[in-house]
Amino acid sequence: MKNFNTHDSFLQRFRTFWLIALMVIVTGCSSVKLAYNNGDTLLYWWLNAYLDLDSDQASEVKKDIDDLFNWHRKTQLKTYVQLLETAKRQLAGNLTQADLLADYKEAKTRTELLAQRALPELTELAMTIKPDQLEQMEKKFKKNNETYRKKFMTGSVEERQKQRYKKSMEQLELWFGNFSRDQEAQLRKASDARPLDNQIWLDERIRRQQKILAALRKVHAEKLNKEATGALMQGLVRDIFERMESPERKAFFDTYIDSTTQFILTATRIATPEQKAHAQKRMQGWIEDFNTLAAAQK
Repeated sequence: MKNFNTHDSFLQRFRTFWLIALMVIVTGCSSVKLAYNNGDTLLYWWLNAYLDLDSDQASEVKKDIDDLFNWHRKTQLKTYVQLLETAKRQLAGNLTQADLLADYKEAKTRTELLAQRALPELTELAMTIKPDQLEQMEKKFKKNNETYRKKFMTGSVEERQKQRYKKSMEQLELWFGNFSRDQEAQLRKASDARPLDNQIWLDERIRRQQKILAALRKVHAEKLNKEATGALMQGLVRDIFERMESPERKAFFDTYIDSTTQFILTATRIATPEQKAHAQKRMQGWIEDFNTLAAAQK
């Protein structure tokens, strides 16, 4: 499984072209079942890399992650099937920008629901975090930011556009298979039309990290109770989902979403019947995987 680049790819930042693509691509797997069945382990490894959890925390976190996945399996996977069924119908018809924006809003709603479901567990964990773990988290943030700068903020504009285009094509090819040179030229033009300002993405990344660290330090320094800590965690989640509407960023994000939908529409409009059939087959396979996962008892 290869790593998925999350800096501002159209699937990660835009959260559209249908929700479950994110789960598959985040692990680089073509199998939903493989990605999903390893999701609890991957989530634990990711969290542990930031906090170096002690034995007591690790035990609770593993249980909380297991509970979260059980809830998700029982209550959310059928919704993903519905989203994919909608995507199949849209692809077979005349997909519009309005369709994509509606898909985006539904995916955002599903993501927010997941975040809200995890809030009590995040609150409990926040109350146990120690100063040395906060230092570990801060170092991890700084290391990741430096990696981001090296990957996405060096080279010419042309080089950075090409890199972004290549990442986007990897994702489109997962859906549609290979594209012709003429199709690739049209997609490159649509990709380059998207605003390219990696400094904004980095600034937002650092801003979010600082808010997380400040909140956790406040919990520790003031020995906040569960209610106060929960309110802080709720504020962090709300800030993440409302950030695209903030006055200083709204224009950029609106433009990015508009140009990204146009990029996706370009791909669907130039796709051949064979490529659309490839995408339909891929989606049907994922639908079957989700139905199997939803029916499974863990």
